[in-house]
Amino acid sequence: MINSTKISAESYRFTALDIFRGLTVCFMIIVNTSGNGATTFWPLKHADWNGFTPTDLVFPSFLFAVGNAMSFVMKKWETMKQSEVLWKIFKRTVLIFAIGYLMYWFPFFKLDAQSHLTLSPISQTRIFGVLQRIALCYGIVALMVYYLGTKKTIWLGVFFLVAYWALLSIFGTPGLEFSKTGNAVLRLDTWLIGVNHLYTGEGFPFDPEGLLSTLPALFNVIAGYAVGRYLQKKGKTYEGLTKLLLVGFVLLFIAYCWNSFFPVNKKLWTSSYALLTVGLDCLILSVIIYITDFLGKTRGTYFFLVTGKNPLSIYLMSELGVTILWMIHIGKEPLFSWLYNHIFIYSGDYLGAFLFSVWWMLTCWLVGFIMDKNKIYIRL
Repeated sequence: MINSTKISAESYRFTALDIFRGLTVCFMIIVNTSGNGATTFWPLKHADWNGFTPTDLVFPSFLFAVGNAMSFVMKKWETMKQSEVLWKIFKRTVLIFAIGYLMYWFPFFKLDAQSHLTLSPISQTRIFGVLQRIALCYGIVALMVYYLGTKKTIWLGVFFLVAYWALLSIFGTPGLEFSKTGNAVLRLDTWLIGVNHLYTGEGFPFDPEGLLSTLPALFNVIAGYAVGRYLQKKGKTYEGLTKLLLVGFVLLFIAYCWNSFFPVNKKLWTSSYALLTVGLDCLILSVIIYITDFLGKTRGTYFFLVTGKNPLSIYLMSELGVTILWMIHIGKEPLFSWLYNHIFIYSGDYLGAFLFSVWWMLTCWLVGFIMDKNKIYIRL
């Protein structure tokens, strides 16, 4: 009887996690593929610097889900040899990092001034990025929980938040420690890998997924892991749900207080931002659990389960697909722009840009649906 209840609870938690993860992936595709950046609704844009928008919750939620999923595989690791566990961790870390790097290098070739096909220079390829941060956070936290256990890992995560605040304050330009050009994140990345390997979407070389700002991002994965472990122990109880809600509100309060002297900032991934996003994720996951479990309302959840079961592959497909849309031309216009300018714009500048992103998300979802119907689940 005990084993049956345990298995049922674990099965449910996987479903709740898949819904949460699928919701995150769908929203991530929407905010990443606006038909026209200049006419995008503000909630679908990142905060320019300090501040917070709904879009700023997407990436940390994915990291939270990574940690949550990790809490389920720990039981398997307990029955495996240390060498086997380490091989799985390092292999997955390297593969995800390499795929992220290759995604930015894709399509690997370009046309020169004489229209000759030449290899895109590795010397100007972005090194850090979304998948790379996922890889680093996964690898580091996996090793922490394997060797240190849950409690020590949580305390170390809290230490990382405080240490990051100290590092930015000490090594940033005096008076400009949290500014766009005076922060220690930019200083370290410039020294370590050079400006040619940094993201330039800010109008100057700066990587929002830089090496130093990975430190507080570890907390998002650690929190997801801790929540997963906690829910597995408490099962389907109002006590577990209430405490999860309480933790969420407490973290939001701490983030609000810390924001006054260490501003919430996604691009620097400040410690207050990490706490804010974990707090919101706890609340969102609580709502999902309450609706699907306590109320028993599961209608419509399959939509998010589709993307939740193949999150990395669908995200990767969405990014590579957009690159291909920019490569294909109709006349002199890229297909990406042509679709917006000749189809979606008729619904209005802003609504058209939004509908374009929804269309692309649904296109990616359809591929995920076909994969799910054929029981194709890509796991690294």
